[in-house]
Amino acid sequence: MDLDFTEDELQRYSRHILLREVGAIGQAKLRAARVLVVGAGGLGSPLALYLAAAGVGTLGLVDHDVLELSNLQRQVAHATARIGQRKVDSAAEALRGLNPEVKLELHPRRMDAAAARELIPQYDVICDGTDNFPTRFLLGDACHLLGKPLVSAAVLRFEGQLSVFRAHEGAPHPCHRCLNPEPPPPGLVPSCSEAGVLGAVVGVMGTLQATEVLKLVMNIGEGMSGRLLLWDALDARFRTVRLRRDPACALCGEHATIHDLSAHGA
Repeated sequence: MDLDFTEDELQRYSRHILLREVGAIGQAKLRAARVLVVGAGGLGSPLALYLAAAGVGTLGLVDHDVLELSNLQRQVAHATARIGQRKVDSAAEALRGLNPEVKLELHPRRMDAAAARELIPQYDVICDGTDNFPTRFLLGDACHLLGKPLVSAAVLRFEGQLSVFRAHEGAPHPCHRCLNPEPPPPGLVPSCSEAGVLGAVVGVMGTLQATEVLKLVMNIGEGMSGRLLLWDALDARFRTVRLRRDPACALCGEHATIHDLSAHGA
């Protein structure tokens, strides 16, 4: 591991290096890490900003969308002057301005099965910053099958949830299908564009995602695998629910039936 830091790096990351749990070795791990952020919107914005600020060496951004005015209430990596740009390009401008030392890999494409098979193996940690169930289930299945940890968050109205899925490492880690075996029927759960969302709630959950990624890369603290964090912003209440591996799970169970991404159009 390369522990040779420039004077600028020592100054930039000095508050990290002062932490006994991080130090120079932890900062070097961050610099060597490759993290993929899927979705450059409400969750992906604070997530990518804090990962860049922390010195994660390579950040991949996946998003096929363009920036709209309605995004700016919560997607804080973007700016009014960049409306109409591709989100990955707009986010990259903010990230380069924050930390030009971070290498950015931009993927202006939809995260489908082909993209999952191509991109996920290239990174150490995958982050789900998406806002729809098909993509969430695709990422959960793909990360398990390809052996990558998935840091996942979701937000609706005034509530958020967070977990980390590492079932590919074996028991006792559960996978995302141990929590939700199947996507809900279409129309059952409204989207943010239908039900609304408080922008600051998305910011908190994206920042919590970034924290879990940093802990995972540096192997410090207790991670969220096997636990689900639930936050009700209106009541200012956090609670944690224990997740258990399901022996009958179709993805990670003893008699798993999901062995590829064919259900996702692969």
